[in-house]
Parts: sequence; structure tokens; C-alpha cells
Amino acid sequence: MEVVDGAMQAVDGAIDNAKNAMDNAIHRIKKEVKLQKMKSDSMCELKTAHNWQEDKENVEDPDAPSYFWRAHTVTVLLVLICCLVYTALIENPVEDSTYNGKRGFVAALFFWVTLGMTIMPDGPFLRPHPALWRFTFAFGVFYELLLIYILFQTPVDARKLLKYIDGDLGEPIPEKDYGGNCRLYDGDNEDPWHNIKDKVDIFMVAHLAGYWCKTIIFRDWWLTTVISIMFEFLEYSLEHQLPNFSECWWDHWILDVVICNGGGTILGVYTLRWLSMKTYYWRGLYEIPTYRGKIKRFFGQFSPHGWIEFTWNPLSSFERWIAIVCITIGFLITELNTFYLKFVLWVPPNHILNPVRLLFILLWGAVCLRETFQLLDDPNCDRLGRQSWVMIAIVVTELLICIKFGWSTITKPLPRHIALWWVLGAALLLVYTVVKFYLLKPYYIPKPEKENIRVGSPVNSPVKQKGLPGEVDEDGHDAGDDNTEQGADKNSLDHAGLFTNQLREDKKNL
Repeated sequence: MEVVDGAMQAVDGAIDNAKNAMDNAIHRIKKEVKLQKMKSDSMCELKTAHNWQEDKENVEDPDAPSYFWRAHTVTVLLVLICCLVYTALIENPVEDSTYNGKRGFVAALFFWVTLGMTIMPDGPFLRPHPALWRFTFAFGVFYELLLIYILFQTPVDARKLLKYIDGDLGEPIPEKDYGGNCRLYDGDNEDPWHNIKDKVDIFMVAHLAGYWCKTIIFRDWWLTTVISIMFEFLEYSLEHQLPNFSECWWDHWILDVVICNGGGTILGVYTLRWLSMKTYYWRGLYEIPTYRGKIKRFFGQFSPHGWIEFTWNPLSSFERWIAIVCITIGFLITELNTFYLKFVLWVPPNHILNPVRLLFILLWGAVCLRETFQLLDDPNCDRLGRQSWVMIAIVVTELLICIKFGWSTITKPLPRHIALWWVLGAALLLVYTVVKFYLLKPYYIPKPEKENIRVGSPVNSPVKQKGLPGEVDEDGHDAGDDNTEQGADKNSLDHAGLFTNQLREDKKNL
């Protein structure tokens, strides 16, 4: 019996020891989690590229009390109702179903856009007027609904739908091939420079202006250059699907990348420097005494209300790296959609619909990137912006339309050597991501050192000093508490006591 009792006591003691060890382990884990959270919060506050707490982009404008900065919700409602009453009761009806259909469609669009400009919340941009950005958002919602409607049609019916916009649409169009004879100087032709002249057209100006705008909305020349080079690789890879992608080597790399895209990027960089160095101080138009000042203030209304540098820092964390990769892929898909939509819907390259779509893509992209940067940089921002949500939906829906209507073209397999290059590139990107953010992940991120300036203190001890009672150290503990787990040894405490006494004397003297 004694042996059994001894064994039972040993088992109980072992269970108690295990329980105490488990409690201690849980306590240490909770403490470590709390400590890491404090470190993470502090690093978030230190690594934000913009001071969101101080800025919050002051939405107050000096002209806000004026007539043009009010919402006028009741006035707009009465005007819309009067228009509907006139159309329904006063205007003579027209017995043309096509005409009535077009008018009803335009009236519904006008009603929706006007409603959006009036009651929708403001976005991150204020200039030239918040109503402009509310209009672009409302039109983006309408465009997404239109894309969803087109997605449920057949290719023939979708092309017929475009005839309601323009009777010349919906007809097959030839694809221009920019390849062929790639000699810069063709001595066998009457005009030896005819190859270069054939490649130089209005689209070069569009390329240059497009990359100037892209650099401004990205506010980063590096990302713009990466997108420029990657899109040329995509054109090389997909020229067997769309003849429009077939170009000469010097057309790809000299005309497109160096002259058009590179020139637009350089212009964008200089524009960004000017906007970043500009002083943003605004006065109301009626507070400026001179006519010259009023005119200058009027044109200044079309410049930004304030300026934020987009410091993307893609290598600072795994989340930012994935976000930048997704942004790059999203913009490349958006550019591919421009060419494939023209191909599957039979829209000529010089039709007005193409620049209008690109203009709205530019405006939506500017707001989307601003919202995305705040999501990545602001610790207090934890949701995707409204315009970003709509923009992602638009890009995906356009891609689905291209795939559905151009299935026979999209499914043409890549040449073997091109497919192998893309597989190799994807593998290298994956390996780099794993090595950079997993194998070489820093487990300890030191906090920035703080200068502790002690006026008149003769003691400069290198060890961690003990603070005064009531002071809080970096770990959140009372610096004067002797029971903290990170207390120094006996010699360190003696030095800290001397330093504390001297510090008390210094404070009395001060």
C-alpha cells in the first residue's frame, strides 16, 4: 500500500508540475503575443509613408460656403421631377420605338448620374470639384452594370447592341499588322524610310500621354517602367492571337518603350516633382483682391488640393509585395482588355468609345490607387475603397467578356518556347518570394533608438537604467517597480540608484 500511495503521490506531483508548466507556457505565449502586437503597432506607426493622423486630407475648402460647393439636393430633385412631368404629360409622344428606346436609356442614365453626383459620399479627391469624382464613380457603377448585361448576351447580339450607339459599329474590322518588313532603311523602295513613317501615327502621342498620366497616378516611375516592359513581353507572347500585337523589334523597344513610354514617364516624373514641391495654400476666390490673383486661383482649382507621396515599399513586407504584384497584374490585364474588347466587339481603333473608356479608366485608376495606398499604409484603414471595389469588378467583367466572345482566339496555345519562358519567370518570382519573405524573414525588428538627453547629469551608464516611480518603460511596465521580470542585476541596480538620485537633484535644480 505504501508503494501504491507513493506512486499516486508521484503521479499527482507530476500532473501538478505539468499543469504549472502549461500555465507558465500559456502565460509566456500571451505575454509574447502582446509584446509582438505592441512592436507591430509601433512599427506601423513608424513605417507609414504619410502621417494620416495629422493630415486626414483636410476636406474644408475656402470656397465651401459658396453656391457652387453646396449639394443642392432639393433643387436637383425638383428639376428632375419637372423633367419627368414634362416628358410624361406635356411633350407630344413619338411613334418610333427605336427613338423612344434611346431617349429612355439616356434619360435613365442622366437620372442615375445626377443622383450620384448629388447624394453619393465624397472620395479622396476634392479638385476641381468633388462632384466630378462622384460623377465618375456613378458612371463606373453604370458601366459595370452594362458590362454584366453584355456578358449575358451572345457575341452577335452584343455587337448589335452597339449599333444603338453608332450605326457604323458592329461590322467586322481588319486588324492592322505592324510587323512584316522590319528594315529601318529600305533601299528597294522609292521612299527608303517608309517603314518608320508607317509606324509613326497618332497612337504614339496616345502612348506618350498615357504613360505620363500613369506615372502621375502611380506617383512612382519604377512601377510604370515595369508595366511598360512587361506589356511589351505580353505583346511578343500574344501576337499569334491578335495581329495588332505583331511589331518590329525597334517598334517594341525604341518607339514604344524608350520614346513613347519612357518619354511619358520622364514627363510624369518632372510633373510629380513640381506637384511635390508646390505650396498648397488656398484662399477663397472672393478673398483675393486682384484680377490676376483671381485668374491664377481659378486655374489652380484644377490642381490637387494637397499632395501625398506614394512610397510603395514593395519589399518592406509580404503583404505589400503581394499587393504590388496584384496591382501590376491588374493594370496589365486592363491594357490587354483594351485590345481584346476592340477585337471581339468589332470597335474600330479610332472610334470615340476607345478614348472615352481610357479616360474613365484613368480617373477610376487614380482614385483606386489612392485608396489602395491608404489601405496599405494607414494602420487605421482596414477596408477596400468604393472605387477600388468597382474598378476590380469592371476589370474582371471585361476579361470575362473577352474570354467568352473570343474563346477561339483566347484558347490558341502559346508557342512552346514562349510558354517555357513564362513558366520560368513565374517560378523565379515564386522562389524569390519564398526566399525573401520566408527563409530570410527577419524575426527581430529593432526599434529606432531614442536619444535620452539628461541635462546636467554627470553619469552616463551604458546599462539599462531604472526610471523614476510612475514612469513607464518601453515594454509598458512601471520603471520604478522592483518586481518586473526584466530587472537588472544587483550591480546594475546600484548604478541605476545613483543615476536616479542624481536625476532627482537635476529635476529639482531645473
